[in-house]
Amino acid sequence: MSNFITETTPNRPVYNDNDPQGDLSTLNLGPTHPATHGVFQNVLQMDGERIVSGVSTIGYIHRAFEKIAEHRPFYQITTLTDRMNYCSSPINNMGWHMTVEKLLGIEMPKRVDYLRVIVMELSRITDHLICNGILGVDTGAFSGFLYLMEEREHIYEIFEEICGARLTTNIGRIGGFERDFNDIAFAKIEKFLAKFPPVLKEFEALFNRNRIFIERTSGVGAVDPETALNYSWSGPILRATGVDYDVRANEPYSSYQDFDFEIPVGTTGDVYDRFILRNEEMWQSLRIIEQAMEKLKKEPKGIFHADVPEFYLPPKEKVYNNMEALIYHFKIVMGEVDTPKTEVYHAVEGGNGELGFYLVNDGGRTPYRLHFRRPSFINYQMYAPMSRGMLLSDAIINMSSLNIIAGELDA
Repeated sequence: MSNFITETTPNRPVYNDNDPQGDLSTLNLGPTHPATHGVFQNVLQMDGERIVSGVSTIGYIHRAFEKIAEHRPFYQITTLTDRMNYCSSPINNMGWHMTVEKLLGIEMPKRVDYLRVIVMELSRITDHLICNGILGVDTGAFSGFLYLMEEREHIYEIFEEICGARLTTNIGRIGGFERDFNDIAFAKIEKFLAKFPPVLKEFEALFNRNRIFIERTSGVGAVDPETALNYSWSGPILRATGVDYDVRANEPYSSYQDFDFEIPVGTTGDVYDRFILRNEEMWQSLRIIEQAMEKLKKEPKGIFHADVPEFYLPPKEKVYNNMEALIYHFKIVMGEVDTPKTEVYHAVEGGNGELGFYLVNDGGRTPYRLHFRRPSFINYQMYAPMSRGMLLSDAIINMSSLNIIAGELDA
């Protein structure tokens, strides 16, 4: 196999220079390989089936979201966030809306907070369903994936009932939701809460004590807490190492402080721990959704946005029939409402970790600067160092357990 030729730079090795006998080979894992779960590449130097070193290459679907966002009004950036972690896009939407609300000093009604919590926790479940289902496929077990994809479909039906979309939802607005949840949406949520737990138990029965699965995943990609923190890991893969950091608990937002839930943590930080931890997080998400549904019963019905007419786009029927609504609509769309000249950072607990938005505002209708803290981008930095000494088959399931979403990696 021919050598991989690359430009000589301080931290970028030239492959096979120290291999005069030609015993090592170069393997391109990706960018268009189903085992990479996305469009990204690892150029691996192999000694047989064992990885000697590697270089990760990203940018194959880089779309310049941050720069595009600097030329869009605040309310039009929501659709960009959809395309980052598309496995749990509503969390991205809510995170962005809360960032702008923090900038504008908008205080949300409790009912809106609880509705958002329901949507975000359903999204977290869909994210973990995909990760753990595909991890099963990569270890040779396909049935569990089929069970979970059916439940994921039920959640997408809930999203469709709430906002009309399924995968890239564009759900909600700055200041709340564009409409209230209807009775059908609430009925579908209740049905999901009743039918999903037995399926999750059956999925766990297929894997948690499965000898083949345990032997394939235990000890693979184990990371200690200090190393994980040094690489700025967050989310399930950090908690699997034993660090109990969760943005929902450490820096509560959207009234998460009103809920009683646990933060699962692991001990070894390996692939098996990440799998078990995500399963437990789905149970905790169900627990949170059930509490939110109960809390909604105590809140006044019909409230689905904050009372901020200067920032919340009015419904079209009011725009067509009410002069005041027409004026507000015009001022919001044309950017004639002043915004504070300041900078804010807001983070939410995404499916893969801390999803943050750093916004610098100069008072205009668009952000002066905007940076997305994408957990997949930060978590992925460690993949090549982790892979050294691994068998190629172990490197595949290690990648599965990190749950790197290419859209969030490149942004």
